Amino acid sequence: MSLDEAQDVRTPDADPDTTAVPRRSRSGWAALRPLLLRMHFYAGLLIAPLLFLAAATGLLYAGSWQAEKILYSDELTVSRVGDSALPLSAQVEAAKSAAPGGEVVSVWPGPDAEATTRVIMEKPGLPEGETLTVFVDPYTAEVRGQLATSGDALPLRAWLSEFHSSLQLGEFGRNYSEMAASWMWVVALGGLALWIGRRRRRRAELVLPDRTATGRRRTLSWHGAVGLWSVAGLVVLSATGLTWSKYAGENIGQLQDRLGGATPSVSAKLKPGAGAADGGRGHLPAVAGGEHAGHTMGPGEEMQPAAPTADIGLDKAVAAARAAGVTEELRITLPAKGKGYVIKEQDKQVPVHLDAVAVDPADGEVIDELRFADYPLLAKMTRFGIDLHMGRTFGLANQIALAALAVAVMFLVFWGYRMWWLRRPTKERTLSVGRAQPRGASRKLPVAVLLPAAAVTAVVGWFVPLLGISLVVFLVIDVALGLVARRRAAAGAAGAGGA
Repeated sequence: MSLDEAQDVRTPDADPDTTAVPRRSRSGWAALRPLLLRMHFYAGLLIAPLLFLAAATGLLYAGSWQAEKILYSDELTVSRVGDSALPLSAQVEAAKSAAPGGEVVSVWPGPDAEATTRVIMEKPGLPEGETLTVFVDPYTAEVRGQLATSGDALPLRAWLSEFHSSLQLGEFGRNYSEMAASWMWVVALGGLALWIGRRRRRRAELVLPDRTATGRRRTLSWHGAVGLWSVAGLVVLSATGLTWSKYAGENIGQLQDRLGGATPSVSAKLKPGAGAADGGRGHLPAVAGGEHAGHTMGPGEEMQPAAPTADIGLDKAVAAARAAGVTEELRITLPAKGKGYVIKEQDKQVPVHLDAVAVDPADGEVIDELRFADYPLLAKMTRFGIDLHMGRTFGLANQIALAALAVAVMFLVFWGYRMWWLRRPTKERTLSVGRAQPRGASRKLPVAVLLPAAAVTAVVGWFVPLLGISLVVFLVIDVALGLVARRRAAAGAAGAGGA
């Protein structure tokens, strides 16, 4: 929710039947509400443009899943489903022939009968974080196309993902999305408290817009009701968005590690003296998107000599993984120096299939396995949260829900600014807009409320740095404006006294 109740202060044009609950005392909600009004007003006014941008770009990203199925249908699907698929090794050879000079690092068999196999390659000349994906018909080994990809995202979705996270402005641009995610939950929960705390004639007005209202009351009714229905989703989007932000994300990762909730990974390291037949490739660097886990060079690994041994081959490695129960939407990472095959499930729709095994290329032995059921609870929650944010967990339904939330945020911002405009003093000749709750709300808070609130704010501001920094900036500006207003008032009083 963007501006919400922040517009509802006691002004001559306020509606008597929708104003705040009468103050019973200077403690509790009656004392806290004016402070929430003022904070919600400024947060909505100044942060709302960022929230609108994040919602608009998020709406585009939510639609990109379906758009890429249409735009890249030739690459993603086969022309005709055959009776049986060719061995993966034959499909890889076809991809190598179509893209000479590429180093195959991973193979993703099609998740269904109509899907092509993706052969992921590293190739000179590609931007950092990108790989070349060759799409192969599993029935005929026909190459259906080649695309530069980032993780599992094809060019359209990769571009829109970066546009959503940074507006295509690089590291500097990431500050916008982190700022939006840092404030979204504050604005949403603050608006929720203000909306629930209102006095209303009918209980139904809490959850449904008042169709009998007019003017600003009607706008406020829609703003509050839609915000109420959206608040849970907005808090989830805010929290999950912060998990991969630059500053708050680092703090969240450290906290998760300390609580024992780090995401585990399967170990593909071979026993001493063993080695994969890497064909002289040596160690492969990790590829963006985290799909090549298990290929991070450990301390001293660069001194380990390549020890060519017999390689059972891709097909037998996959057979060994399937025998170990890893069967759904496979992603196979080829061996690097000192490591074996890493074969993971990447079916993130409910019920998820995210088990993984590492297979020794010499004899097909499963040297390590990791079951999603064994993930720490925090790691599971992080996985679910990120996939919900990206629109994967419930497929099309998830993407529709994200699009609906994005549209809701854009309307909330619009309604907030409209209320700000409608609250302007109409009797003044000069151009003006709605004013914030009068200053001094924090001074009227009881000490028992003020001190804990200040402590919580300080801790949250430290943990979510862009929230804390921007809040300090707001306070400094507000104090400066207050001092200027006081000086003008004092000067005016002195002038009137002198007259």
